Amino acid sequence: MSQMSRSVTADLIAELQSAGLRVEAELETRQGGAGPSDAGMLWIDGVPTTVPTSAAYVAQSPYALRADDDGFGIYRGATRLAEARPAPQPNFYKMQTAAGVPYWKIALMHLDSLASTVLQTCAYWGNSDQCQFCGIGLSLAGGRTIAKKTPEMLAEVAVAAKELDGAVDATLTTGSTATPDRGALYVGRCAQAVKDAAGLPVQVQFEPPSDLDVLSQVRDLGVDSVGIHVETFDPQVLARVAPGKARWGIEAYFAAWERAVEVFGPGQVSTYVILGLGEDPAITVESCKRAVEIGVYPFIVPLRPVPGTILGESVPPPRDYVENIYRQVVPHMHQHGLSAATVRAGCARCQACSGMAVLEQGPGGPPAPPGDGRRMLPLQVA
Repeated sequence: MSQMSRSVTADLIAELQSAGLRVEAELETRQGGAGPSDAGMLWIDGVPTTVPTSAAYVAQSPYALRADDDGFGIYRGATRLAEARPAPQPNFYKMQTAAGVPYWKIALMHLDSLASTVLQTCAYWGNSDQCQFCGIGLSLAGGRTIAKKTPEMLAEVAVAAKELDGAVDATLTTGSTATPDRGALYVGRCAQAVKDAAGLPVQVQFEPPSDLDVLSQVRDLGVDSVGIHVETFDPQVLARVAPGKARWGIEAYFAAWERAVEVFGPGQVSTYVILGLGEDPAITVESCKRAVEIGVYPFIVPLRPVPGTILGESVPPPRDYVENIYRQVVPHMHQHGLSAATVRAGCARCQACSGMAVLEQGPGGPPAPPGDGRRMLPLQVA
């Protein structure tokens, strides 16, 4: 792929993650729930990507996925812009446990990563503390999952996902519990079962525990990396969109990250940073840089409104706004040696929900890991 074609593809992916993609072909999509909700999962010119496909605003997108003589393509009007390869339905989705629970209700494939919300309930859901962007209760209400996945269930599914569909890692998250560890130890035990059975590297995601020694206990269960997600660094925005999380205070997240980096190592601790919530971009950039300096990977994503949530009628931020944040943070990550190439498991390894990947191999960035098999796209850094 030439430098020019790489730039075109990178620009297109950034645009699709803001404008969305109208689907005029068969495509495996994700609706509701936690994780990359309202997501079409596909490779665009070989780059793993998730893009909005179901929200109301997508109907106005100028971009469409269509079947054509070469398989599938991304089109604007009659012009074919890029090759597209939709993710096929995983083979393990056809299987079920001895008790009759379909495997796809226990865990899902997100491109090449196995993912599950191990507790599909949350102490914040359905009350004044609810995170406005979160859809954790939607898939449960819709019968698309079960409330609690056991370690044994997840181990069974992980083996099938690895053997039948080539899963390369596992990402396990959980709704927050009203316990001091916030659910970290349970999701850690689930990770231990997955790793023991399937040998996959595992990331677990949870809120900051009250006792930070819990982080060492999670590591001792064999967990490779952790996600402790602040969502936004702007305290006024956090109080509005995630009041339950806001009560911890942003400094509590920094304290948890510092300890987590001591336990798991630089680059193996990440946090979601959602753009398009009305945040102050200067606060966002400076706080991302501060996180990077202590070894935390800020996984920056545009808001992807999930139909049925409080913010379900919102729209993602403009591509230029998102790209401007990327361009200020990613070079700082390069300077401090943080890259998706060194993340063992989780969202920061996968990268498909963010446009950061298109900068990861830009000037000053680290090389892709040997045998990674992904095509990383540099954008010219001004």
